Amino acid sequence: MKILLVEDCQSVAEVIFDYFEASGISLDYAATGTLGLSLAQSQKFDCIVLDIMLPGLDGISLCKQLRAEGNNTPIIMLTARDTDSDMLSGFREGADDYIVKPFNLELLEARIHSLIRRNSGIGFINQLTYGFITLDINTHQVWRGKSELKLTPIGFKILKLLVQRSPNVVSRQEIEDVLWPDDPPDQDILRKHVYQLRSKVDTPFTENIIETVPKLGYRLAAQ
Repeated sequence: MKILLVEDCQSVAEVIFDYFEASGISLDYAATGTLGLSLAQSQKFDCIVLDIMLPGLDGISLCKQLRAEGNNTPIIMLTARDTDSDMLSGFREGADDYIVKPFNLELLEARIHSLIRRNSGIGFINQLTYGFITLDINTHQVWRGKSELKLTPIGFKILKLLVQRSPNVVSRQEIEDVLWPDDPPDQDILRKHVYQLRSKVDTPFTENIIETVPKLGYRLAAQ
């Protein structure tokens, strides 16, 4: 999970960083609205946590511009002012949720997860299905038809991402960002993991499901 935090108060940002680092969530940081807009435009994030009062470009304007560009990344607005006008302005320009400082970090994390579930369309379902492939999100069990497949944790993450995005192509960079958000590998080891995944998902069967799209990435075959 990759989150963009746009917050000009360094002490608040440090507290959020410390909390989410322990949760295994990857954070990118911007101290100004201008830098936050640039990061949101150039990278893909699962959620944006956005302060209203920012130097360079305020949070409301930043949110408005992203929505005007068609960016539908979930946005949580932060503010020190508990006023209806702030809330209404944020929601009017496309914010998805709103938290008033000071706030409980566990609550912030819960709202981030909730928004990501809603945005992905997964909700609280326990299984993902695409064609003959079924994944159990809770137990990490995988089936192709009636055959249960024993995948490595990395193989499960790759297949889960491919199922969630099917039938679209998932770029190599997107997969690597999910697998190694904080410590990208120096060598191309993704190819090895995809090979191992194929040995479980495709090799024992008559038809291949995982397709390589040259110079782009991978996808699951149309079902």
